[in-house]
Amino acid sequence: MTSAVRRPIKPARAAVIPALVSLLAAACSPPMLKLPAGPRMPATDGASAIDQATAACRAISTITLEMSVRGSVGGQRMRGRLSAGLAKPASARLEAVASFGQPAFFFVATAANAILYVPRDQRVARGRPDALLEAVAGVPLDATDLRSVVTGCASMPNVSGVQAIGDEWRVTGDGNDEIYLRRDRQTAAWQLVTTLRRGTDGWRADYSNFDRGLPRTIRLVSTPGGRFDLQLDLSQVEMNMPLGPEVFQLQVPASAEAISVDELRRSGPLGGR
Repeated sequence: MTSAVRRPIKPARAAVIPALVSLLAAACSPPMLKLPAGPRMPATDGASAIDQATAACRAISTITLEMSVRGSVGGQRMRGRLSAGLAKPASARLEAVASFGQPAFFFVATAANAILYVPRDQRVARGRPDALLEAVAGVPLDATDLRSVVTGCASMPNVSGVQAIGDEWRVTGDGNDEIYLRRDRQTAAWQLVTTLRRGTDGWRADYSNFDRGLPRTIRLVSTPGGRFDLQLDLSQVEMNMPLGPEVFQLQVPASAEAISVDELRRSGPLGGR
């Protein structure tokens, strides 16, 4: 892989298509952040609160990182590690680190097109980014969603509709996402601490352990629950490094067997459901 996504990742056996992961017992995740339930009032400081909470993530055009993943998908406990490179507006590269050899899988996406290649099995699937990630890891995120999740950034917050819940909370929605901003005290900076995605493939992301305005720990759960409950711990984060178009391309051997998204899903963590 190119030097842009730092670590060449290493493969795994076919049985490891489910993903990120060796299937290992994972420690229980901490409880979700308790969201406020008090009365809501129009916020006079909505624009400044959103500007402050998203200043760091809005400045990011590219990001590379290592991501430790643990939790459960489809009732299976799992733990694993990913190397990621993400770029605006909608490009992503993921490599699932194996304990030896090359990566368990490579995933690249640009806009609405994605490829997932499993080198050990010599199998390749093509389709929508969210469909491939849902099939292999249970998480229906496209490249834009993935970048928003790991940076803790809402794509289009509704500034005019910001509501105050007491002095410490602000909340707004754009018809698709609802975001919660929080500050510990009036003199502290606002932080985007929760994003709620509505719909049948909905999810919730809670952000914590902030560094330079960006979260280093993300709790990502499905809503309604049951499909996935994951904790992402980020490290080796580098921002705005050059990521050329070649980073988001895969050279797949002509001998690789093409499989459908459904076939990939049957091999993944939700295949038994």
